[in-house]
Amino acid sequence: MRRKNIVTIGGGTGSFMLLSGLKKYPVNLAAIVSMTDDGGSTGVLRDELGVLPPGDVRQCLVALSDSSKELRELMNYRFAEGGLKGHSFGNLFLSALEKINHSFSKGVEKAARILDVRGEVIPVTETDIVLCMDLQNGVKLAGEEEINHNRDLQRAGIKKFYLRPRAKASSKAIKQLLAADLIVIGPGNHYCSIAPNFLVDGIPQAIRKSKAKVVYNCNLVNKSSHTDGYFLEDYVTALNGLIGAERIDFVTFNSRRPDAKLIKKYAKTKDLLVKVRDLRGDHNYQIIMANLLSNSKPKFSAADAIAAQRSFIRHDGAKLAKTLMSILQS
Repeated sequence: MRRKNIVTIGGGTGSFMLLSGLKKYPVNLAAIVSMTDDGGSTGVLRDELGVLPPGDVRQCLVALSDSSKELRELMNYRFAEGGLKGHSFGNLFLSALEKINHSFSKGVEKAARILDVRGEVIPVTETDIVLCMDLQNGVKLAGEEEINHNRDLQRAGIKKFYLRPRAKASSKAIKQLLAADLIVIGPGNHYCSIAPNFLVDGIPQAIRKSKAKVVYNCNLVNKSSHTDGYFLEDYVTALNGLIGAERIDFVTFNSRRPDAKLIKKYAKTKDLLVKVRDLRGDHNYQIIMANLLSNSKPKFSAADAIAAQRSFIRHDGAKLAKTLMSILQS
């Protein structure tokens, strides 16, 4: 029997979690990764070395790696002092491979071989891009980090959301999308990890053309000042709008309520739980309700400069992968 092809689209810790669960199944995996990150260690390396952003790609490589635990830990190790404080070894490693090979994608391929990666990790584009957003009040935001920390985004309203310069999708990404049996979007930061992938020329077109089932893993919480008050339906509408067609067939949605202490922590910053407006509504997609919540407390390196921004209410990779496999086999 032919192995099924699963293609994921996203970035950051959401992709790491998802791929860590999916790699345990006998499927062909390809991870298409956002290339707009400019925060933390990644941002410094982009500015100082002129390299493409390695952070999200590093996380996907580690998630799919079948190498030793020591090598995977090395890739995620962050220096806590000195001139390299805040940098992860893996980011430096990928940047060095990009310089040696004169190509970020070729560097990623070399890293995948060294790490014995099960599947393929594909930068969505090799264009050096900046994520930009123009607000209705005339404010222009440049860079994922600036957008991520803007507290006026939703109140002011978005006039335009785009990449500078325009970017063309990797031919490998297009090929994988067209051959996919299942395309999995998210979870992750809507404006800074998920949506940027669909601003790359060729990605929406390939998804519209693909015969794959398309699944969106709905976020657990809304992001304060970005998606306050969003329901599941609002995320789907936004993503279908970026794709240019109603291509989302299934939406996974967590049915278990997180610990009250965590909810209270998020409530202080208005990062409230995502809800469904009408579970029995007339949707063009099927909502799959399941307990997808992680019970483990995430651990962050003390040297991680942006640890405070990272999410504490998270999906469980194994639970989500099991749900996705049931959709693939249906």
